[in-house]
Amino acid sequence: MARQPGKDRSNARFHGRVEAPGRLCAEPGCDQPGEFRAPFGPGRQGDRPGQYRWLCLDHVRAFNASYNFFTGMSPDEIHEAQRPFAGWERETRAFNATGGADRPPRWADFSDPLDAIGARWRDARPAEREDGRPLSGKDREALRELSLDTDADRTALRKRYSELVRKYHPDRNGGDRSHEAALQRVIAAYQHLKAAPAFA
Repeated sequence: MARQPGKDRSNARFHGRVEAPGRLCAEPGCDQPGEFRAPFGPGRQGDRPGQYRWLCLDHVRAFNASYNFFTGMSPDEIHEAQRPFAGWERETRAFNATGGADRPPRWADFSDPLDAIGARWRDARPAEREDGRPLSGKDREALRELSLDTDADRTALRKRYSELVRKYHPDRNGGDRSHEAALQRVIAAYQHLKAAPAFA
């Protein structure tokens, strides 16, 4: 399997190539450089790193053409290795924010003289009511559904509900029932807010 005369040596476009001047192909009688690593024989070498030899491009191609991962395996072992999730059952290291090298820095370790981090944090927090009454996540969703501000009171709530019912009700739209879903959402949002502590 000698190379053709005048043919340039394989270049870096070959994946896995490792040049080592003076290292020859391990195939007996071959005088080409051994630049490609291959196991000593086809098949698996267990769960440990295997023993390797260095081959030239022609001999590593011949080895790859004859390689069979399943050589020496029983039918049951082959079936087990071909399962879609084979190898994924191994336990992995748990990642958490409290131990090891993954622990994040403490908030007190940050220097924020221009209040850039603090300002962004405040901007990211949901707006609170001026009267201090609490708003739950569902309260905020209902307010968005009715397009109401965070500080809306019971009067504003009733007014907006009346506007939207007139807008979506089939009796106000010549019997058109295409807005029924929107009407149901408006009614549900109103019923929720009417009983919420912020509108008591």
